Amino acid sequence: MKLRHSKLSIPARDAWLIARMAHAPDVRGLVLILQCALPHGRGLEAPAALALQKAGYATLALDLLTPEERDDPDTHYNVASLGERMQAVLEWLRYQPGLAMLPLGVLASHTAAAAAIRAAARFPGRIAALSILAGRPDLAGAAPLRSLKTPVCFIVGENDPRAEILRQTFDLIAATRDWRTSGSGNPEQMTADMLAACADIVSDWMRAHLPSPIENKGPVFPPLAAALFFADATPFPQSPEK
Repeated sequence: MKLRHSKLSIPARDAWLIARMAHAPDVRGLVLILQCALPHGRGLEAPAALALQKAGYATLALDLLTPEERDDPDTHYNVASLGERMQAVLEWLRYQPGLAMLPLGVLASHTAAAAAIRAAARFPGRIAALSILAGRPDLAGAAPLRSLKTPVCFIVGENDPRAEILRQTFDLIAATRDWRTSGSGNPEQMTADMLAACADIVSDWMRAHLPSPIENKGPVFPPLAAALFFADATPFPQSPEK
């Protein structure tokens, strides 16, 4: 399968998000690789994209923050804003020929994990599989975590200092779930071998839970609602550590 690589700018209400896509007409599905504040080429993006592409998936990698916002710590933890941008990306995909009909998976790290969980809980069936690499899924809030229906895999580092809060977050989820231990938990600190191992876990999870592509018979999901976040999304019962 020969993939075409493209650089895109995706409108997200108050910003344009830079994205990198690899796509071919005969792919099995599409996996979004979401992060916050990691420069292109750092972290799990490259090895995960490669593993997923080898497995037959198109990939769309993007940062939910603009380059100008990455130096402002407050933007990293503004989950409401990140959630709105996640919604905008899903809405953009809805109008892209060749992408709208593909089964969709999401790999998310850092605080993008919270935005991905909120989106999956808010729009059941739109995201078919989730992989969370450490990060801050607890910031999604207790209500979205409890109502999540999407199969989710947590990948947690052996010595991750947030392992306890990640386990508490994981235990709130009633959907199909898996807890995997690999690497250090921080993508920026992982060796190439650790990143490759995490990428294989992600690829296996997507193969297990993304359905086969369907025939092009019209939109596979309805228009997204205007508000992404839960009105009653109570914060997870611990203060975030910045």
